[in-house]
Amino acid sequence: MINKEYFINLAKEKSGDKLQTVAVAAPHDDSTLQALRNAIDMGFAKAILVGDENLIKKAAKEGNVNIDDMEIVHAEDLPDAAQKAVEQVNSGKASLVMKGLLDTSIILKAVVKKENNLRTGKTLSYVGILFKEGFDKYFLTSDGAMLIAPTVEQKKGIIENAVEVAHALGNKEPKVAMICAKEKYYDKMPATVDATELQKMNQSGEIKGCIVSGPLQMDNAVDAHAVEVKGIDDPVAGKADILIVPAIEAGNVLLKTAKYLGGWTFGGVIVGAKVPVVVCSRSDGEDAKLVSIATACMMAAEAENK
Repeated sequence: MINKEYFINLAKEKSGDKLQTVAVAAPHDDSTLQALRNAIDMGFAKAILVGDENLIKKAAKEGNVNIDDMEIVHAEDLPDAAQKAVEQVNSGKASLVMKGLLDTSIILKAVVKKENNLRTGKTLSYVGILFKEGFDKYFLTSDGAMLIAPTVEQKKGIIENAVEVAHALGNKEPKVAMICAKEKYYDKMPATVDATELQKMNQSGEIKGCIVSGPLQMDNAVDAHAVEVKGIDDPVAGKADILIVPAIEAGNVLLKTAKYLGGWTFGGVIVGAKVPVVVCSRSDGEDAKLVSIATACMMAAEAENK
């Protein structure tokens, strides 16, 4: 059964005796602080709080969250908080970055700033972690938050980033579905053209560590009954672990429809920089943030062990 404890237990197992330290930019809200408190108490993370010290302490007091064992680094404003959070990584004090109560664009500006030395030359993309209490499967989705209309080369990077997350979560050969509105190549639908090309890249060994299939419609990707009825013979059909969408609108709608109409929870991590960046919506609850922290900690631990 997949629930938040599933991810927490994985993080604890992977972290072992060495805990990952999260540098959080602008943790001015009680849900972020509570998620950090729980991550610390559950034994898989430490935290550095970077932001307005008065606002941090006020949020902790209002939420009744004990932050006595969390270091506070004061910042004058939100851009300063993002910059100083990144500096915690460069100084070796932190192994990942997290967005608190500030716009994603502010934290990303600090991450991509040349002087901060966090870029790797890889595509930066958002990987969503979608799970629901009581289900025996979770899904990774990408990209519903960063790349608006990705090229084939960017989609290759999106797949590789999502596969990196899957590997950190223990899935060594995830099944990747290229989601389209049609399950066959159709030259008037560019997404199907891209999907076909990306599948060929995987088959030729250019995209490694996974099985890529496409184009596949959503039902064909996740539902065994739909696959049987349609007579689809494909190694990913009905068994997808990773759902790669054709453009940002599709990914955004997928995640938020699953959350608000389907009762699923999703967190998220930006991948492609030297360290993972935890990015949750400011409206997300503690569960989404806790699972995102756990996943990013596993990724940081995996990177250290390579």
